[in-house]
Amino acid sequence: MFFYFGTYTVCLEGFSLSIAIFFIYLSSFFASYVLENTASAGAAVLEGTRDALRFSADLGAALCLWSAVTELLERAGAADALSRLLRPALEKLFPRGARDRETMAALSENVGANLLGLGNAATPAGIRAAKGLKRLGARAELNTLVVLNTASVQLLPTTAASLRAALGSASPFDITPAVWLSSALALAAGLAAVRLLNGRAG
Repeated sequence: MFFYFGTYTVCLEGFSLSIAIFFIYLSSFFASYVLENTASAGAAVLEGTRDALRFSADLGAALCLWSAVTELLERAGAADALSRLLRPALEKLFPRGARDRETMAALSENVGANLLGLGNAATPAGIRAAKGLKRLGARAELNTLVVLNTASVQLLPTTAASLRAALGSASPFDITPAVWLSSALALAAGLAAVRLLNGRAG
């Protein structure tokens, strides 16, 4: 039910955004007509379209490259090795989930894949982990899982780096330390909030 509601909400927001963009275009056209500047407005539209296509192509190429790299990491067993390394810490965060072998394996796989930026691999593992925690009645730990996935620390911020590369950055990965610090602080704040709220609810 949640996913259907979420999809409906996204569609509704997208519809509202489409209406807003339409009115922006309409008002821009009307203003250019009143100001007798339609030629410049038309040239700006064409130039913006060309820039958008060029940006999309550059970003798509970078994302394809890093998707291939992360896929190679996954097939090489990097995600499995990282999940085994994280298991002791996850057992402390998810004490009830650690009692079930399948749930713990899914949790380890989810967090390890997120650290490597493997979103496609992290999603099904996260769904399996959430189902396992729900089956065990670990509602508080399910909240913790949501926080881990929302504010997850990524060792390779490939999406942000791809955007910077597409916009002409000479060193797109120089933001990596800042990404590590900010995401670690966000994760710590999120876990503290979950512990506090779970304590009040319990």
